[in-house]
Amino acid sequence: MKILVVSDTHRYNDNYLKALKREKPLDMVIHCGDVEGSEYLISEAAGCKTHIVLGNNDFFSDLPRELELTLGKYRALITHGHVYYVSMGNEMIKQEAVSRGCNLVFYGHTHRPVIDVGAEITAVNPGSLSYPRQDGKRPSYIVMTLDEKGDASFELKFL
Repeated sequence: MKILVVSDTHRYNDNYLKALKREKPLDMVIHCGDVEGSEYLISEAAGCKTHIVLGNNDFFSDLPRELELTLGKYRALITHGHVYYVSMGNEMIKQEAVSRGCNLVFYGHTHRPVIDVGAEITAVNPGSLSYPRQDGKRPSYIVMTLDEKGDASFELKFL
C-alpha cells in the first residue's frame, strides 16, 4: 500500500498536483489540513481514497478536526496539530495519540517535515508543499509504504 501524506497547501495546489503525478499510482492520500477550500480538487485529483482534516486556516469548513484510521497494523491519529501546540514540539501530540491507543500520528501546521520514530509512537509531519519553512525551504511531502506484512516505511521527498 502506498500513501501520499501532505499538508499546508493553502489553496496553492500546483505542487500537490506535481507530487501526485510523480507518485501515482497511490492507494490513499492523507492531507493534514490547511486546504483553504480545495477539498474537492485534492480529492478528485488523487483518484483514490482521500482523508483531509481541518487546519487552522480552513474557515467555514465542515472537515473533521481529527480522524483515527487503521493502516495495516497501525492505528493512526490524523490532525493538523495546532491544538497540540506542535510549533513548540511534538511531545503533546504524541502523548495524545498514545492515550487514544494509536501508534502513529500525522500532523502539519509547522510547515517543517518530521519523521520521528519512537518505541511507542511514530510522529510524521510532511512539511508544506506550498510554504515550506525548514532550512532550504523546499516543498516537501512524505510517502508511506506498507509492505505485505503491514510494516510501514516513510520517505521524505522534496519537489
